[in-house]
This record gives sequence, C-alpha cells and structure tokens, in this order.
Amino acid sequence: MNARAKLLLKSAAVRLSALYIALFALCAALLVIYVTALSEQILYVQTRDTLKEEVEEIETAFQRGGVNRLLSMMERRASQPGANLYVIAGPNGEILAGNVASVEPGLFDHEGWTDHPFRYERYNESGDVQRHIAAGHVFFLDNKLRVLVGRDLGEPSKLRLLVRQALMVALAIMGLGAVIIWFAIGRSALKRIDRVSAASQKIMAGDLAQRLPVSGSGDEFDRLSSSLNEMLGRIVKLNEGLRQVSDSIAHDLKTPLTRLRNKAAEALAEDDETARRAALEGIIAESDQLIRTFNALLMISRVEAGSIAAEFSDIDLSAIAADSAELYEPVAEEAGLVLKTEIAPGLSVRGNRELIGQALFNLLDNAIKYGATAEGEHKITVTVAKVGGALQVTVADNGPGIDSDKRCDVVKRFVRLDASRSKPGTGLGLSLVEAIMALHGGRLELSDTTPDGGGARGLTASMVFPGQKG
Repeated sequence: MNARAKLLLKSAAVRLSALYIALFALCAALLVIYVTALSEQILYVQTRDTLKEEVEEIETAFQRGGVNRLLSMMERRASQPGANLYVIAGPNGEILAGNVASVEPGLFDHEGWTDHPFRYERYNESGDVQRHIAAGHVFFLDNKLRVLVGRDLGEPSKLRLLVRQALMVALAIMGLGAVIIWFAIGRSALKRIDRVSAASQKIMAGDLAQRLPVSGSGDEFDRLSSSLNEMLGRIVKLNEGLRQVSDSIAHDLKTPLTRLRNKAAEALAEDDETARRAALEGIIAESDQLIRTFNALLMISRVEAGSIAAEFSDIDLSAIAADSAELYEPVAEEAGLVLKTEIAPGLSVRGNRELIGQALFNLLDNAIKYGATAEGEHKITVTVAKVGGALQVTVADNGPGIDSDKRCDVVKRFVRLDASRSKPGTGLGLSLVEAIMALHGGRLELSDTTPDGGGARGLTASMVFPGQKG
C-alpha cells in the first residue's frame, strides 16, 4: 500500500464514506431478502386460494356428473393458455389422465395440500427431460381415484429472480453513484480541509495575519472559516491592544511613579512634621490617581472581554441620562458652565445600567474639563433622542473641540492631546466609552458641535445604540 493510499485511509471523510457505503449495502441486502420473501409469500397465498377454489369446483362437478363430467371439465381447463396442472390417477398412483407426463413418486399417497413443492414432467418436451416444480392439492374420489390440481411455481421463481436482479442492479448503480459523488464532492471537501490545515499551520507558526480560506458558497466550511477568521481578528485586536497598553503603561505611568518616588524621598528628608504630612498627602493623591488608572484599565479589559454581558437587562436610558445630568449639574456650575438637557422620555435599551452610566459620566466629565471657552456662553447639552432606527445619547459642549484627523487617536488608551495635558486625567475615558458601546453593539461618534467652524466649534460625543425600542 503506497503512502497516498495510507493517507486516504487516515482521512475521516474516506472512512465515513466507506462506512456509509457498507451500511447502505447491508440495508440493500436486507431489502432484497425482505422483498423477495414477501413476494413469494404473496404469490404462494394467491396460488393456494386459486387452487382451493378449483378443487371445490371439481369436487362439485364430480358429485353432479360423475367421472365423465369431471374429465370434461379438466380437459377443457387443461387446454386453456397458462392452465394449472390437472391429473387423475389410479389407487396405485398411476396417471390415467391429465396434462403432465409424470410426477414425483408417492405424491398421491396422502390427501390434502402437498407438504412441499413437487417435481413433474410435461408432455412433448424436446431434448433432455426438464423437471418443473409445482405446488398442489390432492383429493380422493369415492371410486378411489386420485385427483391432483396444481400450479407451476416457475412464475414465482422468475419473479423472485427478477426482483433480486433489479435490486442488485439498483444497488450497483447507487454504489457507483456514491463513489462518483465522493470523487466529485468528497475530494473537493478534502482539498478545502487541506487548505484550512495549511492556513492553520501558518497561524500556529505565528502569522496571525493569515486567514482561513472562504470559498463563498456559504456552506458549513465557509461558516466555520468565517467564525474562526472573526476570532483571529479579535485576537489580533486584543494583542494589539495589549501591546499598546504595555507601551503606554511603560511610557505614561513612568512620570507619576517617578513623582511618587520623589515625594516619598522628600517626606523622608523633611524634619518639619507639617511639611512631611503635606508630602505624605501628595503621595496618597498620586497613589489614588494610579489606582484610578488601573481600575479604568481593568474595566476596559472586562468590557472588551464581554465578561459582564450576561448582566444585560431592559433599562430606561432617559432616566439614566436625567439622573447623570442632575448629578453633574453642581459640578458644571462650579466650573462656570450651564448644563442643559433635551431628553425624550421613556426611551429604553437593553444593556448594563452601570456601564452605560459610567460611559455617560466619562463624557460629562470630559465636557466639563474641556468645554469652557475664553469668551461666550459656557454650556453643555445632554440630549437623548431617537434618530431613524437608532437611539442616540449625546453630550455637546462649545469648547475648543478635536481636529477630525485626531479623533481616531483620542479613543486609544493613554492618548492625550497636547492641549489637554494640563488637565487632570488618564487618557482612558473615551477608550472605556468606546469599549462599552462596542459591547452593546453600538458605537461612539465624535463630531463638531458647530460644523461651520465659527468661534469655538466644540465637541459632540454621541453614543449610538442601533435598533432600540421606543
């Protein structure tokens, strides 16, 4: 056996195909046996019923007209095409009249149905004598004559052979069809599996840019490949996010950790209790900021992993927005801002109340920190409305805004624009909002509050929930 044959035998598709063919052959063989036996049984029952009627008619004719009428009836019936076997024999079994030349010895010894098919010979058969098989009924007359009424069993035998041949031919055709189908479809499936295996080997070797092949037929292989490709894409995204976080932690947390160390060193160097206490309070403040940073990172990781998706429920988004605006209104007033609301009542979504509230808090916090302008009215507007088939929650300010070419960067972790570095923060707020919206099947959109660019253009952050209930 060559290597290719061994490889084929190891294939699950080949083994399954062989198993299906074997099971099909077994079922077909059982079907042949069953149909043949059933056909023979039906014909045998029909033969017995027919012979029983003829026996009754012959007995009635003998009782009414004697031997002469009996001979006349049997002669007439024997001369018809496809006639049954009619034999009159003497007490010793010698054939006196009938349409057969001879029968098995001892056939006329017992009255009633023959226990088993018997052999007989016909008249005028040329060449070698051919014995035929029949079944029949023997009855005795009052004058000790024996009468046999029988039926040739050649037709049931021919039918059995015909049915068997037909089923065997059907089995051969279907077996050939199975082989053809395997070559036409099975081998194609094997080739696709080989391509998937080759791509998988490259992926395991570290090439995460590799993708499993998709033929476009939409079958099970395509659906499996598409699902795995989506999983690979998510893995790549998570790896990229992990790399960015690692780089950002190494870069952006170096400064607060250095400040923390310097403050600790100052506290140790101070002799004055008041100055030492102030240094320790500064260390606590720096530590709190670091804790908030790591809590934000942990929250983003949990959201992106979907570990809290099971806590979804139907929530009143209008009420959440109203409560958030009410909570932040004193903070906005203290910063010299006017917080306005335009909230449509009764709008609901299915999601996590705490996460959506946290996302809205982040947007309001950013709007308060960066929304003040040098001149003009300082205001923030919170809007909840249904736009088309989507539900939108927007927080708009009239601050300096964000350039369109930098909006993709500000949602990355630890990214802070130069203008915002003087403000307190970690650069994780918008990253968390985007992760929360992705978990809810929505998106975060950033746009100018004043599109024409007149004065302070401001920033409008929109949380868009698709296909929501009204």
